Amino acid sequence: MENQYIFLILGGLISGLLAGLLGIGGGTVLVPILVTLNYTPVQAVATSSLAIVLTSISGSIQNWRMGYLDFRRVLPIGIPALITAQLGVFLANQFQPDLLLMAFGLLLIVNIFLVRLRKSLEQQEATKNTVKISPILSRFGTGISAGLLAGLFGIGGGVIMVPLQMLLLGEKIKVAIQTSLGVIVITAIAATMGHALKGNVLFGVGLILGMGGLIGAQISTRYLPKLPEKIVSLSFNLLLAVLSVYSFWQAWQKYQNF
Repeated sequence: MENQYIFLILGGLISGLLAGLLGIGGGTVLVPILVTLNYTPVQAVATSSLAIVLTSISGSIQNWRMGYLDFRRVLPIGIPALITAQLGVFLANQFQPDLLLMAFGLLLIVNIFLVRLRKSLEQQEATKNTVKISPILSRFGTGISAGLLAGLFGIGGGVIMVPLQMLLLGEKIKVAIQTSLGVIVITAIAATMGHALKGNVLFGVGLILGMGGLIGAQISTRYLPKLPEKIVSLSFNLLLAVLSVYSFWQAWQKYQNF
């Protein structure tokens, strides 16, 4: 049991580091960890959402103190996400465990390409990247996507929000990350409430993960941006690849036992 607590704290710490550094909730790490500890996929998704609430609040407070959090950017994306997060919760409860894990593994692979897209956008001028779509519709669509992913997979949705903000709104990478982390507070709370009503959230486990995330988010928002970009990008892509293979393997195991 003691080893499990250490495992949970370390997992939360890693998720917090990712949250502050990349503007994502960290569920890409938390869900596989919880599945490894023999929790059901829907419990893993739901409990990950609770941990992300604490992690995203920690990072956003730090960004706010440093003057980097703009609520005029956060709210137009976060409000539509409130609705679609509940749709994601509903869908998560309809999937069989093996199918939910399979879909999560596919999401991790898509994440690798989204991160690479984000990097390519970052290297170009924002004015050349911006697709000519209404800013209102762009923020609305970004929020819809983020909320759905939050409720369905227990992630904050930042992995889709950051590139969409850069592509559709012409936001700079740092602004997109900071806004994404603020929106994740909203999506994670919405997803947690929806899953809690269905009895999926393991509150004790989620709070332990969240405490580790609190520490990690504080570290990453202050210090990790100083690390070489190539090292961070390579490490993150490698992590996603390993976790995707592991998720597929877990899905196969559950399919055989179904």
